[in-house]
Amino acid sequence: MLEHEELKRYNKQIMLPEIGLSGQNKLKSAKVLMIGAGGLGCPILQYLTAAGVGEIGIVDDDVVDLSNLHRQILYSTNDIGKSKATVAKEKLQLLNPHVKITSYDERFTINNAEAICKNYDLVIDGSDNFETRYLVNDTCVTLKKVLVFGSIFKFEAHIAVFNNQNGPNYRDVFPSVPPTNEAPNCIEIGVLGVLPGIAGAHMANEAIKIICGIGQILSGKLMIINTFHNTTHVFNVAKQKKSTSTVFTTR
Repeated sequence: MLEHEELKRYNKQIMLPEIGLSGQNKLKSAKVLMIGAGGLGCPILQYLTAAGVGEIGIVDDDVVDLSNLHRQILYSTNDIGKSKATVAKEKLQLLNPHVKITSYDERFTINNAEAICKNYDLVIDGSDNFETRYLVNDTCVTLKKVLVFGSIFKFEAHIAVFNNQNGPNYRDVFPSVPPTNEAPNCIEIGVLGVLPGIAGAHMANEAIKIICGIGQILSGKLMIINTFHNTTHVFNVAKQKKSTSTVFTTR
């Protein structure tokens, strides 16, 4: 049940007939795991905490670096050198003390993936490397967890919901890890500072809709946002059988 202070805190959200008290209670009962507390993780964690998700887990073994601060807006100059997971937890608890937050100051690996994920209803992937993305996906498939996925590159963001009600998963879109020389990340090629905020807000929105059971979600779809050209495209994604390629069709 929601406390009196929570009713006031979430009032404008509860006023939405699509959410109401029922939806807000669903948010309070939800357990969400965030993989990565970097560019995407920061806005996602802030919005889900503010929205009243009951339990949030944060997995990240990295520390705050000066080069993070133009896009990882949860941190400040005083946080440089500190654990991202730990700092994120401390700041999010100040944002909303009604949310239970657990920090995992460790790398997400094959040795701990299932043990961590099994405790949560929904997993969100904001990692920045293909090894982790495939591991997160495969773990969610094994444990039958819905996965909200996002990635950013220069001026472009990709967002999708995978493994929802036996729908497509990440490997249906990207069957195998691309060669290293064909898959540069934002550390190597750069990223617009506001892009994680744009993509992260979309990902948090998908998570809230999934938890509340409302609206249309990006299951079986891949959204591509290009902030340089101000274009947004949504592609249909079919679940593959044994194919090693994926064919996109515009909605």
